[in-house]
Amino acid sequence: MLEKRKQLPQEQCIDAANFIYCLEAVHEIETEKVTEAQESLEQLAKKYGIASIYKTCDTIEGLEDCLNALVLDDHNFKDYEIIYLVITGESNSICLNDYYYSLQEIAEIFEGRLKGKILHFSNAKILDLDEEEAQYFLDITGAKGISGYGNAFNGISSANLDKAFFNLFKEDDNMLDVVEELHQRHYNVCKLLDFRLYY
Repeated sequence: MLEKRKQLPQEQCIDAANFIYCLEAVHEIETEKVTEAQESLEQLAKKYGIASIYKTCDTIEGLEDCLNALVLDDHNFKDYEIIYLVITGESNSICLNDYYYSLQEIAEIFEGRLKGKILHFSNAKILDLDEEEAQYFLDITGAKGISGYGNAFNGISSANLDKAFFNLFKEDDNMLDVVEELHQRHYNVCKLLDFRLYY
């Protein structure tokens, strides 16, 4: 399991709510290739002082192991407000190694274990849930919200908007205020990528 922890010198460490746990789906976890998500997280650490853990997975078991390690073994779990998922898929599913898993299945795997977390999907997959699907996921996992994008990648990555979104949590931990501020500051990109939040 590849794990990189970006830690800042102690005096630079910011409010604990500003940790990001990033999980990226890759074809082969043994690869040494640095991904766009890793580069973004490094920029977040350098520029904004937001620390993160980055892990990769290539199977549903790997995803489960990574999130279980975070939930059960990482004593800083309460410090991670955002779980950042860079995973392909369709509107209501994720794809790992050519297998599709619905968000309902994911919710059942993590029943009651994502309390207070925001799951944020990059635009590697579109996020398009109806009210019932979103409510089911939130009720089962205990997550505070699910955010992502309604428009597919089409050559425009959400990485910069993702960084802006994460950085706004440093200034304000009210999810709805953050989303409103994101739309005010980056209206055109939010519109272009169709940023959405289910809560």
